[in-house]
Amino acid sequence: MPGDGPSTRHKTAPPATAAPPGPPPARLVLLFAVACGCAVANVYFAQPLLVTLGERFSLGSGLLGVVVTLTQAGYAAGLLLLVPLGDLTDRRALITLQLGLLSAALLAAGLAPGAAVLLTALAVIGLLAVVTQTMVAAAAALAPAAFRGRVVGAVTTGVITGILLARTVAGVLADLAGWRAVYLSSALVTAALAVLLRRALPAGGPPQPGVPYRQLLRSTVSLFARHPLLRIRGGLAFLLFASFSTLWSSLAQPLSGPPWSLSHTAIGAFGLAGAAGAVAAGAAGRWNDRGLAQRTTGVALGLLVVSWIPLALTRQSLWALAIGAVLLDFAVQAVHVTNQTLIHEVRPDAGSRIIGGYMVFYSAGSALGAIGSSLAYAAAGWPGVTALGAAFSCAALLLWATTRHTAHTAK
Repeated sequence: MPGDGPSTRHKTAPPATAAPPGPPPARLVLLFAVACGCAVANVYFAQPLLVTLGERFSLGSGLLGVVVTLTQAGYAAGLLLLVPLGDLTDRRALITLQLGLLSAALLAAGLAPGAAVLLTALAVIGLLAVVTQTMVAAAAALAPAAFRGRVVGAVTTGVITGILLARTVAGVLADLAGWRAVYLSSALVTAALAVLLRRALPAGGPPQPGVPYRQLLRSTVSLFARHPLLRIRGGLAFLLFASFSTLWSSLAQPLSGPPWSLSHTAIGAFGLAGAAGAVAAGAAGRWNDRGLAQRTTGVALGLLVVSWIPLALTRQSLWALAIGAVLLDFAVQAVHVTNQTLIHEVRPDAGSRIIGGYMVFYSAGSALGAIGSSLAYAAAGWPGVTALGAAFSCAALLLWATTRHTAHTAK
């Protein structure tokens, strides 16, 4: 069909990166997971450092969300402009080039002399950190359908672990050596991963050789226009990550002040409370391979709504915060893995474009949650933040409940 993008002219020719009969080697999946975790961590390093960055660069409490929002805006731009290149160019070359440029942007952030340079560097870091999604798409393409859920789940476990450890590592490094050490250390790690992936990834031609770049970008929009499942799962991602970002983008403010007055390390350590998210990623992949996608989505969204009850008690109990963070991260990542597995099945030959388009919803939701929670905290304190997060969560559950039959059958 004309609206389905350029790949419809190549239906009879197998893509250059067709999946082999067996799963990719375990060591390659592990390297993908580690690299994805390290790349995506760069988007979240600033969260436990927001108060420090605000003091260092004279940003008021109402503007702290801008630090996170700019990174997410860069991430959204990269999803639209860079991730589709995975369907047009050799993924090995694309991945290693992006990691090299990401290392340079991290170096610039670590050496930033003022707010303008820092904020620009953070936007560029977000733009290039989308290499995570290029790697997820590459891992999915290397796995046959029977193993795809497990492979995507394993790689996503690395992504979630990176997000969680980002806060902890950033807090520890900031306390030991200052906030600049966070970005300078990551620059070195990212450069090393670029070299390792260059050696480990198989070379191969693009899945859609000869397709003009503009046409490839247009086809991303047409894919979402044609397939209701992509729009529904994208809408769920938007609301999921608005809720997720509402918590994690604002948590440093109540924890750094009375009655807790916690250090960077202690604030970052609360990211570990969400380690259940990494468990959920692997489990959700297996549940999807068993045909339990809708049940997984419904149960997880119910847990997401419930998680805001203990989170509302953060100023009274750190145990309540830990319990709420576990529930929230488990729910978000279970639905996220389910989403990615389902949408890749719609058009496996357009995996990079579909995942890139889907992650635009993710990034937009994260940006909305970041700026929304900052404004809510400035206006109404922690009760305003929890009300906002609960509203996003309830909206996600309502969206699933009203579209679950369409989401189950429409492709």
